[in-house]
Amino acid sequence: MKKLAIITLVVVAILLASCAPAPECPPCPECPPVGPLTDLSGREVSIAVENAYPPFNYIDEETNEAVGWDYDVGRAICEKLNCTPVFVEAAWEGLFEAMAAGEYDVAFDGITLTLARSLKVDFGDPYIEYGQVILVLADDDRPEIADEDSLVASDLNIGTQIGTTNEITALKLVGEARVMSFDTYDMPVVALMAGDVDTVIIDEVAAIGFMRANPGKMRVAFAATGGELLAFPFPPLSDLVEPFNWALQELFADGTMDEICEEWLLRPCSPD
Repeated sequence: MKKLAIITLVVVAILLASCAPAPECPPCPECPPVGPLTDLSGREVSIAVENAYPPFNYIDEETNEAVGWDYDVGRAICEKLNCTPVFVEAAWEGLFEAMAAGEYDVAFDGITLTLARSLKVDFGDPYIEYGQVILVLADDDRPEIADEDSLVASDLNIGTQIGTTNEITALKLVGEARVMSFDTYDMPVVALMAGDVDTVIIDEVAAIGFMRANPGKMRVAFAATGGELLAFPFPPLSDLVEPFNWALQELFADGTMDEICEEWLLRPCSPD
């Protein structure tokens, strides 16, 4: 009986020991921190911008200073992350190859998130949902631009920027023969106002910028697409993706993002 009691006590002790919580280990000094890095210790972050894409980035004619949504949001993000934004003017053509090669830390410039682009670079979280629109001269009331079907059935051409989602949409709508592609984003709009193209396909948010810069000269004829997303591209495996995502969430949470969006895009960026 004594042996049986001793065995029983040993079994109970083993069971109790197996149920007890494991002792907490001291923090490992070599282990990486959990969660995104939120303090970059003043690190310089190179931000590629085109300076020809209002309202995101452009040169103010009165002050000759670079301004726009990109500049305000870049500074706000670095204020959250304790980093130093260094804005670098970069051409649109070849931008994704430059990003893939790590020539810039991040690109702003109102860039649409697409599958093809995501195979070259890493994208952060989207910050705005938008659609593409057809931009025409304010006094152009031709029936051919009343809606998409009318434009497709006509012989009118569409101006756009080469290598953009706008160009892809234009080619799908009317075919290569009726699409005029330009090197920079502002040139299709310049061509429209000069009468060199009949229409321009452009992101809704950019259309707002160009119309505000040229009051009374242009209008939106109709929406061509919807449900597209803008996001920041980074070089592959960049250590800035998570910190920037965190900073964006903070800017949305405290209302800063919507304030900047309402100033430059004339509407909030929040999905609500």
